[in-house]
Amino acid sequence: MSRIAGRFAELAAAGRGALIPYLQAYDPDLATSEAILAGMAEAGADLIEIGVPFSDPMADGPTIQRAARRGLAAGATLAGVLAMVARFRAHDTTTPVVLMGYLNPIDSYGPERFCNDAAAAGVDGLIVVDMPAEEADLLAPHAAAAGL
Repeated sequence: MSRIAGRFAELAAAGRGALIPYLQAYDPDLATSEAILAGMAEAGADLIEIGVPFSDPMADGPTIQRAARRGLAAGATLAGVLAMVARFRAHDTTTPVVLMGYLNPIDSYGPERFCNDAAAAGVDGLIVVDMPAEEADLLAPHAAAAGL
């Protein structure tokens, strides 16, 4: 059972909802993001959603758009976010982590390579906000094969 499925099963058995905080990676900088990520888990987050900064976050509101700009200004890259998750996993192997981002950086990285690297880093799931359902075959088979 995946970390996500396991966590939701635990929550269902306990009869409670999930606390799922959001963190924009690298906002305002990498060190602060890593401290916030660890703090969320220590404070009892059931699952953590990490936003991957992108230059054109059209599906996000103004607050997350500004956070994405700050993250990019601080040097965020997709590989850097995966490395951040891997460092988090060195201390926390139980809190599920979902990345939220856009298709363009994943496509540039290479969908299969991205899914394999994300799984190896300890990512549990993906939200690709601008991927049309009819294009899901670009990513879904690789994500499934990697266990995402």
